[in-house]
Amino acid sequence: MTSIEPTAAPETDICCAGADCELLPTVEADVLAETFKALADPTRVRLLRYLAESDAGTACACHLPDALGISQPTLSFHMRKLHDAGLVARDKRGRWVHWTVRPEALAGIKTFLDLAPRSADRCC
Repeated sequence: MTSIEPTAAPETDICCAGADCELLPTVEADVLAETFKALADPTRVRLLRYLAESDAGTACACHLPDALGISQPTLSFHMRKLHDAGLVARDKRGRWVHWTVRPEALAGIKTFLDLAPRSADRCC
């Protein structure tokens, strides 16, 4: 009869340096993902930039369709996406809505993007 010798447990291999990095919390990742989804459309990126660069810091919905070459219903659709993602605020003035970029929402995106390259250097 042949006896089978127990083999020693293999040493734990670390597949790459930084495999133990801390992941972004799920809630924070969900918020960022929703924001990036809202910005995943060129028209919405153009709208956000237009609002951010407006002299008054706000823009009336009456001017936006012509400025961007889109229809009023298309504008409403895109502005709702930006608003739902928390990127813009609206202020109803009479029959028109004035839109403003929410700087604190952009700050969160900027912080995430600024940290991404450093995190990669630190962890991997």
